[in-house]
Amino acid sequence: MFEVIIGLEVHAQLNTKSKLFCSCATSFGEDPNTNVCPTCLGLPGALPVLNKEAVHKAIMLGTALKAQINQKSVFNRKNYFYPDLPSGYQISQFEVPVVGLGELVIDFEDGTSKKIGVTRAHLENDAGKNIHAGDVSHVDLNRAGTPLLEIVSEPDMRSADEAILYLKKLHSIVRYLGISDANMQEGSFRCDVNVSIRPKGDDKLYTRCEIKNMNSFKFIEKAIKYEVQRQIEAWEDGVYEREVVQETRLFDVNTGETRSMRGKEDAADYRYFPDPDLLPLIITDEMIKEYSKIPELPDEKKERFVKEYGLKEYDASVITSSLEMAHFFDEMMKEEISAKNAVTWLTVELQGRLKEGVTIENSPVCSKTLATVVKRIEDGTISGKAAKDVLDYLMENNEEVDTVIEKLGLKQVSDDSAILEIIDRILASNEDKVAEYKSGKDKLFGFFVGQTMKESKGSANPAKVNELLKQRLS
Repeated sequence: MFEVIIGLEVHAQLNTKSKLFCSCATSFGEDPNTNVCPTCLGLPGALPVLNKEAVHKAIMLGTALKAQINQKSVFNRKNYFYPDLPSGYQISQFEVPVVGLGELVIDFEDGTSKKIGVTRAHLENDAGKNIHAGDVSHVDLNRAGTPLLEIVSEPDMRSADEAILYLKKLHSIVRYLGISDANMQEGSFRCDVNVSIRPKGDDKLYTRCEIKNMNSFKFIEKAIKYEVQRQIEAWEDGVYEREVVQETRLFDVNTGETRSMRGKEDAADYRYFPDPDLLPLIITDEMIKEYSKIPELPDEKKERFVKEYGLKEYDASVITSSLEMAHFFDEMMKEEISAKNAVTWLTVELQGRLKEGVTIENSPVCSKTLATVVKRIEDGTISGKAAKDVLDYLMENNEEVDTVIEKLGLKQVSDDSAILEIIDRILASNEDKVAEYKSGKDKLFGFFVGQTMKESKGSANPAKVNELLKQRLS
């Protein structure tokens, strides 16, 4: 039996308007090589100037992770040579990062939780992008110099599931703080996955392999599972030391396999040294006081939803896992509806109707409209079944809830006389079953309810039907 050891290095692109060391825009999707200047192109004589807003956002994340904020940190040059790194080095932080030791708590479905250590979070500038088209490669340097916050975990995760929970929680925190759009498709939130194995009970750390530049939760999970199995098989086949070497690997989404990309460098290979063009970063007490002001985070919001609305822990976790969903739920609750019903109609009914590519954020049904649908169930205007038809209609048409109810003829009949008229007809045409019911066959009650609802074409209020049937049959 083997134990899996996983550590993650997450790169979150900070949503500053300009790059880390120059005033070039960080906007996505511009024509190639238009958001560039002598500084981010690494031209001789161009001097970097640190973006203060990036420091602000780094401190916010450090606060959220209950981490140490180093009031003096240093920028280093990290030397390596790729076509998309115009200066031949990256400006990063090595010995002393802006954010030190911290923690992040992940929650499991069974209600238990686990604390994952965060080693550090440091500022650095991003490289550009290589674009490969057949036999030709192009380099777009628009992204070169954009500010990254690299968040490095301790090797505390023991499965792909734990790694995904950690990543989703960190992604959520970054979004709640508003320091990054964390758009994984655009590469604003990506990670390098370090995987190794060891025999259970062993406390030694064996050779780790790094899976580079992952930006999909689904593929990260698949890559980890494949890499773990590859290393286990190598160990069991007696070729571990030959086949599992310290290297950087890529995940092939088509084959579901990881494959070797290059040998993995050690810190010494990067020849770190303090950047001579940048002074040490000094963070004052005033800056910490100002920049440590952060909004309500997922855990705090979850706790509030449990206390304020009486939600179950798991339901609150689901709702708060996404900033947009938490905001949607908060807006629904302003309409004074049942929290339990709000959760069901948001997480099950609305979510289940969102087509691929459509999110809560751009849902055709807004929070107030969905809350009104729930309210009409609660005030007896429509049944739960009819409400689903209303929601189906609203997903395709922008109309008022009450207008749709009238148009579709779904308004519940709650008038006693109208329902009693139907009940009396049903009982009169089923005298034999009435006699059987009165002789002790209680299960026939469901038959009478069903026939009444069928006769009313689903418009009768079920609660009223039950109440009036009991009266008539007694």
